[in-house]
Amino acid sequence: MDSQMHYLPMTPGSFSILVFLALVLVILIQLRILRYAYLSLGVSPGAAFLLLFGSLIGSYLNIPITELSGPPVRSGEVVDFFGMRYVVPLVTAPSTILAVNVGGALIPTLMSIYLVVRYELWVRAAIATAIIALIVHWLATPVPGIGIAVPVFVPVVSVAIIALLLSREYAAPLAYIAGSVGTLIGADLLNLDKIGSLGAPIASIGGAGTFDGVFLTGILAVLLAAVVSPSPLRRA
Repeated sequence: MDSQMHYLPMTPGSFSILVFLALVLVILIQLRILRYAYLSLGVSPGAAFLLLFGSLIGSYLNIPITELSGPPVRSGEVVDFFGMRYVVPLVTAPSTILAVNVGGALIPTLMSIYLVVRYELWVRAAIATAIIALIVHWLATPVPGIGIAVPVFVPVVSVAIIALLLSREYAAPLAYIAGSVGTLIGADLLNLDKIGSLGAPIASIGGAGTFDGVFLTGILAVLLAAVVSPSPLRRA
């Protein structure tokens, strides 16, 4: 069963798009074009590399939490949702296994906590996260065999607007925090009561259905830092 817990959340074609975007960012960092943007986020270029590829590699890893009773599970399929293709893992199990995805939930949550503490964004981060959670929850769609899915660009676009409205100076860290934690709360945590009825062999928090949105939010945060941060960030 342990080996069945580890799989890519998307098809190789869809996943390769995220890998390509990560490689582009790494090249721009090495060319020092986005070096300042990451430094503005409080992340060194080396740590940025680890964060990007740690999230991608971590998307393959799921930590099981519990099992949810429900209908017979679907297995070994590919599901299309808003242009992205998600993999239903080949698992032999009588019920849904609830897990936490390392790359799509654990790493972004730890990074978000770091940004909140570093820049003391307690109130603004809470407001931005709550708004994104509500938006994502409103648009989240239960997908049989997968779990809860969100249109990939919804959290990205919404986060950019809300982060800029709350603080131009701290738009980048706010975008990362709200986009990561808000998406996880709105899509996965607030829909835990529906997951058991979807016939998904593995329902991974931050996995298929939400990983791409969380990952793209991290890229958006860097771009916001490059565009709107006039100087190195200081504590609020």
